[in-house]
Amino acid sequence: MMSPTQRTSIELYRDLLRLIAHVAPGSSPKSRALRTMVRSEFERSRSLLLLPTDESPADRHLKIEAMKANAIRALSNYMLYEGGIQDRNKGGKLGAAMDDYHMRNVRGMMGTATTAGDSGGGKK
Repeated sequence: MMSPTQRTSIELYRDLLRLIAHVAPGSSPKSRALRTMVRSEFERSRSLLLLPTDESPADRHLKIEAMKANAIRALSNYMLYEGGIQDRNKGGKLGAAMDDYHMRNVRGMMGTATTAGDSGGGKK
């Protein structure tokens, strides 16, 4: 079997659609949203690659490989996320770690928003 980055774009697209059918079977809103997102990303990538440009074929190949790697990374992140949700329901460490990470990020964003809104003229 080929490594994921050696797969053709159409093979990767079909793999993504098969995963969506597994993760969100039928025609649920989640399934439609995932299919629409995957399709739009592949369409956007195709239109970018079809535009006339002065870049070399080697540069285009690197761009295609980067897009494939991004698609694989998105799949991996989604699967990790889903695994964390399942783990959280069972009281596992992955789900707890994901919750902790999320809360730290939310607190960090709130702290940044407060600091950005502060004129610096007074005490907190």
